[in-house]
Amino acid sequence: MKLFHHTPSFPRGVHPSDGKEFSANAPIEALPTPKMVRIPLQQHLGAPAQATVKPRTEVVMGDPIGEAAGMISSPIHASLSGATAKVNPTPLPNGRRVDAIPIKVAEEQPLEGKELLSAMLGGEWPLEPPRDFKPEQVAEAAREAGIVGHGGAAFPSHVKLIRNHERPVDTILINGCECEPYLTADYRLMLESPGSVVAGAALARFATGARRVVICVEDHVPDAAAALRTIADRCDIEVLELQKKYPQGGEKSLALAVLGKTIPSGGLPLDIGAMILNVGTAAALARKVHRGFNLTHRVVCVTGRGITRPANLLVPLGTPIRELIDFCGGLRPDTQRMVAGGPMMGFGFSDTSMPITKGNGGLTFLTRSDVEAQQETACLRCGRCVDVCPLNLVPSRMATATRSRNWELAEDYHIGACMECGSCAYACPAHLPLVQLIRVGKATLRSRS
Repeated sequence: MKLFHHTPSFPRGVHPSDGKEFSANAPIEALPTPKMVRIPLQQHLGAPAQATVKPRTEVVMGDPIGEAAGMISSPIHASLSGATAKVNPTPLPNGRRVDAIPIKVAEEQPLEGKELLSAMLGGEWPLEPPRDFKPEQVAEAAREAGIVGHGGAAFPSHVKLIRNHERPVDTILINGCECEPYLTADYRLMLESPGSVVAGAALARFATGARRVVICVEDHVPDAAAALRTIADRCDIEVLELQKKYPQGGEKSLALAVLGKTIPSGGLPLDIGAMILNVGTAAALARKVHRGFNLTHRVVCVTGRGITRPANLLVPLGTPIRELIDFCGGLRPDTQRMVAGGPMMGFGFSDTSMPITKGNGGLTFLTRSDVEAQQETACLRCGRCVDVCPLNLVPSRMATATRSRNWELAEDYHIGACMECGSCAYACPAHLPLVQLIRVGKATLRSRS
């Protein structure tokens, strides 16, 4: 029976060329074991983890090496077996420098290659919690495993999974709307390991006591929807196909499209009785509860015209980006831009020693033809940025306020509500760097508060 009867979409938004053909047909592979990983102590929103190991400590894959420093924090674990080294800072693609624990990787690993893929993604998955398992143990398992949101925000997942009797969750939305152009990590996960996604969704329902669970996918991946539906139908979980549009996977866009409800500015999905988890987050929860794996690996899409062999890879956290580039045959001669994430919301970078983190689901490599120089001109006052903004904001005025350092005006235009999806910059005929300016404005206001 259909739970929803309205059109599964949201107002405004854009339709960029998706570029998913580069990696959509590439099955997930296990990246060969690197010789060194560097595990950042902050791979999540909230307080950074506190290191719990000393240099030259022998660790095994999955061992805790950093403990959470509060409720909104997350522990970290050794992604591979080896010996730790002294904590030192590492840069991240978003411009931050954070402390990291290096691990010199041992020659022998508990799991590698096809065995690792099978253990983490393959086989049958239970659709019920373990016998004698209590709802509160799901949130505790997520906390212990260091699970955070895989969609990019990296919010500690255990916080969402704690049952709230005063503000109960009615509907869980499992977000498989991988609307960011080029990226296909979530698509391959849903197609190749649908059981882990559905099992994680069932665990989230058990934890929160939610009445409904809906796995949301865009309608251009019917094979992924069919794979999920085959399993989801056995446990009363709906698979809903939504219109392909950007940013369909944004939290507020998704809630409006599926539930017809608006998450208030500055609010949370819980304010409308909902909880939203990425499909990768759900799969990570299933891996912990049913197979005992802490969050040590994630699927990363390596894609674009600028990489020799696009791929979807199961990668140990902390692996240097250059290891992924080398495994994929290296960069093409005309590669001009490297982006951590996708071209709409990702961060450009140049240092390939940066590590893969929990929130990093993709690397996009663009050529000169992809990023032909587009000269910025004066704002035309055309209003296209307003027409496409999924939150009905006025991006040009937020950007102007930032440039003029008028922080009161920026707040008046609700700059803090912007989700930085990039729809405005995509539609802007003047090629204004709207997202970059808005990011600067938001960061400045945070530092002033």
